[in-house]
Amino acid sequence: MPTTQTKRKSKLIFCALGLLLPGSGMNCFYLRGFSSLWAWFHLLALLMGCMGLVILREAEFASASGWFLLSLGFISLEASWLTTIAFGLRPDQRWDAQFNPLIDVKHATKSGWLTVLTVIFSLVFGAGVMMTFLAIAFEQFFISQLQEARKLSQ
Repeated sequence: MPTTQTKRKSKLIFCALGLLLPGSGMNCFYLRGFSSLWAWFHLLALLMGCMGLVILREAEFASASGWFLLSLGFISLEASWLTTIAFGLRPDQRWDAQFNPLIDVKHATKSGWLTVLTVIFSLVFGAGVMMTFLAIAFEQFFISQLQEARKLSQ
């Protein structure tokens, strides 16, 4: 008698994809397949962020549309790392209840140190990228304000 088996979803693979390929949506594709709307949003936002970076380089960081697009890419990266942290810290029983409902106790998810390390590095990278983005954005804002003040004084 054939039985229907669903593929087991690994919390470690999900977290590793979120850590190593942030913003690409690969971790969401892993869980839900190509029908995952969030994965497509992540991928689209990351591509728009790359376009924003190109626009900003050509405009010497003086393009509002470039900053907007870059912000979308930044949000996609940060959301990916935040999702890795949230799902990585989720109890194994809750993970299995949502993503492996038909799995037996013998094959239940057992998070180990590698999953914890992906959560730690997601936190480190997420905080580092956020601080860098905010520092550069504020620097460019104040430089633009100084340039406008110089124009008014002349």
